[in-house]
Amino acid sequence: METSGKGPINLKLNTTIVIKLLVEFIRDEVTNAGFKKGVVGLSGGIDSALVAYLTAEALGKDKTLAVLMPYKTSSRESITDAKMVVKQLGVHSETIEITQMVDAYFDANREADQVRRGNVMARQRMIVLYDLSARDSSLVIGTSNKTEILLGYGTH
Repeated sequence: METSGKGPINLKLNTTIVIKLLVEFIRDEVTNAGFKKGVVGLSGGIDSALVAYLTAEALGKDKTLAVLMPYKTSSRESITDAKMVVKQLGVHSETIEITQMVDAYFDANREADQVRRGNVMARQRMIVLYDLSARDSSLVIGTSNKTEILLGYGTH
């Protein structure tokens, strides 16, 4: 239940219709872009798990690649959760450790604070996804949510 300045707002969604619309949207956008496959960065969080599910539903599990991209400080739980999503969906997956890539940059830029480090990690993950999409002739399916995009933090 959300609230506004005027009191509570009841939000009722027909999840069956919402899922159908999102699946059709993904299928149409991938097809309209000239692709048949999709690649998703899978962190183990809700946003990326939902996008992986929708992509597998839209394109098929054999045409969905889930990419896990841990950094040395990534939580073990997120990696475990991501692997569980891969197993439940039956999609193809790859794990690409980004620690060396990110640390190479910060070896030359040691003054970076945690915000800058987080931004570089997010962008490195997108570099990996776009490279894999070129390798596999697939489309990157973004997992940023509306709040991230509005704040300028969305990476895709």
